[in-house]
Amino acid sequence: MTLKKWGYLFWTTLVIGTVVGMIAGAIMKAMDTEFVFLGVSVGAYEWIFMLFGASMISVLSQMGFFAYLTLRFIALSLFRRKMVYWTILQVLFVGIAVIDLAYFRYSSYEGTDRSFLGFTVLPAIILLISLAVSYWKLQQTNRSAFVPTLFFMSVVTIIEAVPAFNLDETGYAYVIFMIVPLLACNAWQIMQLHKILQK
Repeated sequence: MTLKKWGYLFWTTLVIGTVVGMIAGAIMKAMDTEFVFLGVSVGAYEWIFMLFGASMISVLSQMGFFAYLTLRFIALSLFRRKMVYWTILQVLFVGIAVIDLAYFRYSSYEGTDRSFLGFTVLPAIILLISLAVSYWKLQQTNRSAFVPTLFFMSVVTIIEAVPAFNLDETGYAYVIFMIVPLLACNAWQIMQLHKILQK
C-alpha cells in the first residue's frame, strides 16, 4: 500500500464517518434526545461536539482496521494450516462477540424489568449488516474473503464500540451515534481494501 493510497483511504473514511455520524446525531436531535458525548452532557455545544465526536469515531475505525490487518498477519504466521485454523477461530470469535454483547449487557442490568429480547436487537442488527457486507465482499472478490470480512465487521466493530456500551442506560443514544458511523467506516474500508491492494 502506497502513501497515496493510504491517504485516500484515510480522508475518505474520515469524511464518510463524519457525515454519517452527523446524520445519526441529527436524527437523535430530531427525536428530542439530548446529545451526550462520552457520558457528559455538552449543552449548547452539541453540534460542535457531534462533529468532533463523529470524526474521532472515524479515526477510531481506522485504528481498528489496521489493528485487524496486523492481527491477521500475525495469526497467519503462527498456524501451520493457516487458513483453516484462522477461519475456525474467526467464526468462533464472531459467535462469542455477538453473544457477549447481548448476554453481558443484559446481566449488567439485573434487577430491572428489562427483557433479554431487547438486548438481542443491537447484536442482531450488527450481525445482519456484517453478513450483508461479507456477501458483497464475496461477490467482488472470492469465497475466502467472507469469514475475514464477517469477523472484521462484527467483532472489530463491537470492540471499537466498547466505550459506548460502558455508559449507563441514559447513554443509549450515544450507542447509536457510535455504532452507525463505525459500521459505515468499517464497511467502506473493507470494501476498498482489495481495490487498493490491486497492482
